[in-house]
Amino acid sequence: MKRYLYESIHRDLKRKMVILTGPRQVGKTWLAKEVMSEFRNPQYLNYDHFDDARIIGAHAWALDADLLVLDEIHKMPGWKMFIKGIYDTRPAGQAILITGSSRLDTFRQVGESLAGRYFPFRLHPLSVRELQDSLAPFEALSLLNRLGGFPEPFLSGVETEAARWRNQYYTDLVREDILEFGRVQEIRSMRLLLELLRERVGSPVSYTSLAGDLQLAPNTVRRYIDILESLCVIFPVRPFHANVARAVLREPKVYFYDSGFVKGDDGVRLENTCAVCLQKHVHYLQDTTGDDVALHYVRTKDGREVDFALTREGKAERLIEVKLSEEDPTASLCFFAKRMPGVSALQLVHNLRREQQRDGISILLAGKWLAGLSA
Repeated sequence: MKRYLYESIHRDLKRKMVILTGPRQVGKTWLAKEVMSEFRNPQYLNYDHFDDARIIGAHAWALDADLLVLDEIHKMPGWKMFIKGIYDTRPAGQAILITGSSRLDTFRQVGESLAGRYFPFRLHPLSVRELQDSLAPFEALSLLNRLGGFPEPFLSGVETEAARWRNQYYTDLVREDILEFGRVQEIRSMRLLLELLRERVGSPVSYTSLAGDLQLAPNTVRRYIDILESLCVIFPVRPFHANVARAVLREPKVYFYDSGFVKGDDGVRLENTCAVCLQKHVHYLQDTTGDDVALHYVRTKDGREVDFALTREGKAERLIEVKLSEEDPTASLCFFAKRMPGVSALQLVHNLRREQQRDGISILLAGKWLAGLSA
């Protein structure tokens, strides 16, 4: 299966260096090697491999390589200046693709040494849109809810195999990535935080409440959550507000990139899967077109809430409520639809007998609508 970023990366490699990031085991190396098939004499080097690291350090790769792929290069001391140097002195016509974990995306934001030299891309798990050529939208959405969208557990098609993969994945994540990234010694506290967040998907996160449960300071909990976000374990969806500063200060909702890791009923997992698909859509537009789009949720002080809002240039375009089987528009969606003229209101329902319109609200098949997103 050709991943959704394939064509965009191949196109942009002709113009600048490409930096590809994303969660571990989301398919970055596989995609890079697929892109290599388009080149006459590509060379792949992984800094985690001893011999490859020696070649990288000695600048001993083939001079006639028309594509140089450097994987996990952010683990090399002074990697940004190193990349800047090889990009600025590369032979004419040589393309450079940098791949690595989500930490690379965080590290590249520090400093300006690579400014103007690269295009960034963020690779996401599989989505209904990406699976539309091989699976019907309803089936794709059902499988994503059960297995999550990471390629290995999804393609296994078996929940027991997906569970085995997941157990190892999160064990390695806590033991290796989290400890290395944040120099966090309280691994037990981080494990407990992950367990608490698994049960609070789709609800506004209170740092104070979590701090009380974990017997930690609120700022420590905030730092731990920032680490999980930087590692693409979770992503926040912040409340929509015209005043950006106020939106940032209000409580975010937290979703997992891996829907299979969520603890909750089918409705909670469905909301998480829709969040993953919407976030992928937003990041794809940001990375490939530069569009000023974002994903939020809407909530009033008295508790009226709509699951998601897609915005463009700071203005809401779509309100989206997600339901497993309920066809009647929610009271909150009706409330906001009446008070936000010009904004389309949708209720996405997984188990829907027929699509319809009610009071200006579109009741739509969730899988079918998600299949129409950009990625």
